[in-house]
Amino acid sequence: MYRIKNDSEHMIEIEKSKFTTYLFRIFKEEDAKLYIQQIKKMHPSANHHCYAFIIGDNKEIQRSNDDGEPSGTAGLPMLESLRKNDMQDTLAICVRYFGGIKLGAGGLIRAYSKSVSLALQHTIITKSLYTSVYRLTFTYDFINQIDYYFHSHNICVLDKSYDVEVTYVYHTLHDCSEDIIKMSSAKYSPIFIRNQNIEETITP
Repeated sequence: MYRIKNDSEHMIEIEKSKFTTYLFRIFKEEDAKLYIQQIKKMHPSANHHCYAFIIGDNKEIQRSNDDGEPSGTAGLPMLESLRKNDMQDTLAICVRYFGGIKLGAGGLIRAYSKSVSLALQHTIITKSLYTSVYRLTFTYDFINQIDYYFHSHNICVLDKSYDVEVTYVYHTLHDCSEDIIKMSSAKYSPIFIRNQNIEETITP
């Protein structure tokens, strides 16, 4: 699942109507309400302030609103765009200034969907990764071997300490304990500390 890294905005023009989509990172409905009110104050003369949002690790909260557009032509297409991009904890608000040309139901659906999709393409997205943190203690003669293994398997060492023995605290997407036990002829065994959620940045 994906989130936006920073709040952003993106504007497109379709048949003289201007559609500006604002994206916000949110974690509760109250935040969504505050941002919606904020955008309405920024654009008091706009014809519509439509929105959609998805909140929660399991996407349990999903809302949308057409704000005066024909039912199902704005908020729902925006929500579908968030769903298709597997977004979570994201609010999209699309401000429309009517340009004088009616788009029809199909045209509105395409316009609002496109506005959100393009806004997502023009912002930095992060991907949620669930990793496990381990502690490994070993003697100095094992450093080169374990460093090579970690480097070749893209395992990130969070902390290193050097005392009578060496201790690495690291996180990994895949449990490599069996490999380390085998490499060390069962001399060393990683100790599980915790699971954690990290975010990897994806450049648009």
